[in-house]
Amino acid sequence: KLCGYLQKLSGKGPLRGFRSRWFVFDPRRCYLYYFKGPQEALPLGYLDIASACFSYHQPEAGAGAGDEAAAFEVHSPSGVVAVLKAATRQDMTYWLQELQQKRWEYCNNLDAAKRDSRTSPTPSDFSKGLVAKDNPGSILSQNTSAERARNILAVETSPTDLVGEQAASQPAPVQPSAINFSLKQWSTEIKNSMSSLRKGNNENRKSIFYTTEDWELLDPTPKDLEESMALEEKRKHLAEGSKGLTSSAFPFEFGRIPHKTRRPLKDMIGSNKSRNSSDSSPTEWYAGNGNKLVSELQLKYQNQQEELEKLKKDLLSQKELVRLLQQTVRSSQYDKYFASRLYEGVPKDKLELLHQKDDQILGLNNQLEKLNLEKDSLQQEVKNLKCKVGELNERLDMLMETIQAKDEVIMKLSRQLSECEDITSSQSGAVNSSMATSTNKELQELDRLKDNLQGYKTQNKFLNKEILELAALRRNAEAREREWQAKYTSLEAKLCQIESKYLILLQEMKTPVCSEEQSPAREVITQLLEDALKAETSEQPEQAFFKPHLVSEYDIYGFQTVPEDDDEEKLVAKSRALDLKSLSLSENREISTGVKWENYLASTMNREMIRCVELKNLIRSGIPHEHRSKMWKWCINLHVKKFKDSTVPGYFQTLLQNALEKQNPASKQIELDLLRTLPNNKHYSSPTSEGIQKLRNVLLAFSWRNPDIGYCQGLNRLVAIALLYLEQEDAFWCLVTIVEVFMPRDYYTKTLLGSQVDQRVFKDLMSEKLPRLHAHFEQYKVDYTLITFNWFLVVFVDSVVSDILFKIWDSFLYEGPKVIFRFALALFKYKEEDILKLQDSMSIFKYLRYFTRTILDARKLTAIAFGDLNPFPLRQIRNRRTYHLEKVRLELTELEAIREDFLRERETCVEKRDLISDDEEDS
Repeated sequence: KLCGYLQKLSGKGPLRGFRSRWFVFDPRRCYLYYFKGPQEALPLGYLDIASACFSYHQPEAGAGAGDEAAAFEVHSPSGVVAVLKAATRQDMTYWLQELQQKRWEYCNNLDAAKRDSRTSPTPSDFSKGLVAKDNPGSILSQNTSAERARNILAVETSPTDLVGEQAASQPAPVQPSAINFSLKQWSTEIKNSMSSLRKGNNENRKSIFYTTEDWELLDPTPKDLEESMALEEKRKHLAEGSKGLTSSAFPFEFGRIPHKTRRPLKDMIGSNKSRNSSDSSPTEWYAGNGNKLVSELQLKYQNQQEELEKLKKDLLSQKELVRLLQQTVRSSQYDKYFASRLYEGVPKDKLELLHQKDDQILGLNNQLEKLNLEKDSLQQEVKNLKCKVGELNERLDMLMETIQAKDEVIMKLSRQLSECEDITSSQSGAVNSSMATSTNKELQELDRLKDNLQGYKTQNKFLNKEILELAALRRNAEAREREWQAKYTSLEAKLCQIESKYLILLQEMKTPVCSEEQSPAREVITQLLEDALKAETSEQPEQAFFKPHLVSEYDIYGFQTVPEDDDEEKLVAKSRALDLKSLSLSENREISTGVKWENYLASTMNREMIRCVELKNLIRSGIPHEHRSKMWKWCINLHVKKFKDSTVPGYFQTLLQNALEKQNPASKQIELDLLRTLPNNKHYSSPTSEGIQKLRNVLLAFSWRNPDIGYCQGLNRLVAIALLYLEQEDAFWCLVTIVEVFMPRDYYTKTLLGSQVDQRVFKDLMSEKLPRLHAHFEQYKVDYTLITFNWFLVVFVDSVVSDILFKIWDSFLYEGPKVIFRFALALFKYKEEDILKLQDSMSIFKYLRYFTRTILDARKLTAIAFGDLNPFPLRQIRNRRTYHLEKVRLELTELEAIREDFLRERETCVEKRDLISDDEEDS
């Protein structure tokens, strides 16, 4: 199982960084799921590996400890790039090799399955048992050279402890970005404090707070002035002469004048917090200075708290300033209002003169503001120039200092030179030491270059392998597309031919003829029948590529779709197979059910499956073919866990060995029934079939485990169905589940006591759930239990079409024997109206013998079984079993007494000594 810890690049903005995630590869869909941790049930997301490509960058030697040293990229067709980082370069190489291999196997198995879709629609790796053997599962021949080249370019590597299932028990690797864990918490607290400050605002007071050295009052916008003037006029009309204004008519905005140095309060505090948190380097966590870092963080936290208190005090003072400004505005409005009252008696020409003066004053004020702005800009430019002059002076000083330092170095070197000339002996030693130092540096540089060369070689191999695989997969996709195009063309031509023949037939049938022998339509009908009775086999591979496969010789379970003997039955069977295929192609529910199953199984990647309502509903809708092996095995282990826990390892092999070595009374009957089990299934049709030997082994092992039953006719069919999806040992435990867990005692014994009891219980349920049909059978004295007895004994094997049979078995292995009663009643309910139309016992009994094979709609049948027949309590079935068990036992006791009387009478009477019983005749 490919799983382990990787770091994934995620997040946005300043919070973007690598986060440790638990990755699990799902071979069913070739998805790489990632979780928060190994114990999480639901994945955070997934990467589609089947359609992805991989790459990574080779860092320079010596950069192995950097963030990008073990990072690689997963590119999806949509252009999304997922950046992942392993703990070491070794782990990164292992992950890349494994993901490449999984993608290669999945795509080639998918191609092989689609090329042989008549047998199975899914890759063979997903199934066990005999059904899985139908798929060749081989890589296409055209990829042989590509496979050889892949092996040459492969890089041998082994994972560390952070890869594999054992990594789940280890802690996640520490990530440096975890130091900034408090950013989001601080941001949330600041937002909450700001929202609490704005609770008193209404729609006429919009306050936007920014922090600078001082807050400034902004002029209202023209739109706000127009709205406020209209509101003021409305108030004047509504309340003439009222002087008690309660609030300002103008909305105020406290904001910032556009200036580079001013920032919002939230950004300022957020940047300060980010700066403080980023001051602490991640390496300090690994240097053993934990206590020092904690004290520094506490000191910074106290400083930030003091700054926050200071900002709150400033905020309260600014609030007071806002209140004073609002009072000033109100007083100005009052003055304006009284002035308007005073000017009512003034002549009009004087008022106009006053207005002109006011306009001039406003214009002069605007010019004054513009001049002030220009003055501020010029002052700012002067400041900038002064700063530049200061910088130039600083650079000049630095240059002077550099020159002075160089002079000192020159003087020092000249002194050293004179000393070296005086001491000639020490000169040779100094030369040797300098040569040694330079040699060491050259050797280090050589090692670094060798490491770089090796890294680039590995990267070159990986990228060449990646290009080779992608090219091969592209060729496979192109070949598959050409194949689909050819199939589509062939289907279209076949459809045109069939339509042409049927149009000719209709035209001929429309034209009156003298006699049937002279009718030209007879030849058309004969040709159509011959074409319809031809079953497609796998003996013409060159034609199979172009010919559309509407009905193949065997279905995906190995059952023969068209019988070989009777032409009329052959035509009906092929028509039924076409109806089934039409149902599967026309319904989209199978796709949605498959998606639900994939989602559910993805949610169980990190946990064990448990019994729940969701799983029960999914199983009732039918387990997909590719997941049936896994789910059947899980259901069986659920029921026989207590038996398995009490057995020793190798229990099945021990039973089989004992049954083969020692005399087994059931072996003779088992051998007689092997070829009669499922003669219409290719896995059991001949003595050399693979299923025959497996069937023999399971039946012999069970007869040795349960000598009271030994072998009963019907057990062979149960095991044969189980072996289609399970291995021998799992099929053995499946039989144990059915016989020893699900069914009552004496169900498969010689007397078939439990089977007889269930038929009487079924009669009671028929009278309760389907009273009209039960009365109809009673009226014509039809004993339908002669038909249903076999349904219960072998769980509908050879009674319904294979698609419905396996859906019944899905629910049966999960829920138990109650499912048999449900589907038995549902079959009668499905055809209730047709049976009620029959008016004599012979026609009814004849119809009951074959009517279940005409039911094809599994969805409708399931809806009847689990919907229309509710409620269906298991307690009621158990109570009725107990009631009828006593009655059947009493009847069997009476029959046994009659048999003993007969034997005694035969021994005493000479005339009856030649009579023998049925049991004696069988023996």
